[in-house]
Amino acid sequence: MSELKKIREQKNLTQEELAEQSGISVRTIQRIEAGTDPKGYTLKTLASTLEISEKDLLIQEIPKEIIVENSLPPTKKEEVFNSTLIKMINLSSVPFAWFPIANFLPPLLIMLLTKEKSQIVKQIVSLQIFLAIISPVIFMIVAILKLGSLSVMMTMILLTLANIYIILRNAYEIDKKQILRYKLNFNII
Repeated sequence: MSELKKIREQKNLTQEELAEQSGISVRTIQRIEAGTDPKGYTLKTLASTLEISEKDLLIQEIPKEIIVENSLPPTKKEEVFNSTLIKMINLSSVPFAWFPIANFLPPLLIMLLTKEKSQIVKQIVSLQIFLAIISPVIFMIVAILKLGSLSVMMTMILLTLANIYIILRNAYEIDKKQILRYKLNFNII
């Protein structure tokens, strides 16, 4: 709202009444109230008619500090959930589930190539990296304990089946609830 309009309304004057008292046209008063600064004769006449100083009629600039304080923070761009791509990234580990050292490579490569770096994809890759680290450790512990070749073979099969189960269960949850059933409390990548 312009200063002129505020002052005019405080004095209970219509635009027509102010125009009549000041000798300034209604159109000029409308332009000033719309944002044009009054100058020269018009400024002096309106200030005199309204019994105020000339500077009170000029549009007051808003200090920059107020603008900064009242401006809204930039909104964070919402992540678009592409469930098909995320499921593909998750399921890409299945062919290498039997070879834990390489099971994180397909989802990592797809993530980098598609530039899909959402939290859920980072969790999928982090989980596969974690399994790539922990599975050989478990396998080596069983081998070092010399529990027999059958136990070593069973450990290898169980680790592979556990990884496949985790991948498939997460794919199901991504499809139904757009979340992961099995995830870490931290990201490796």
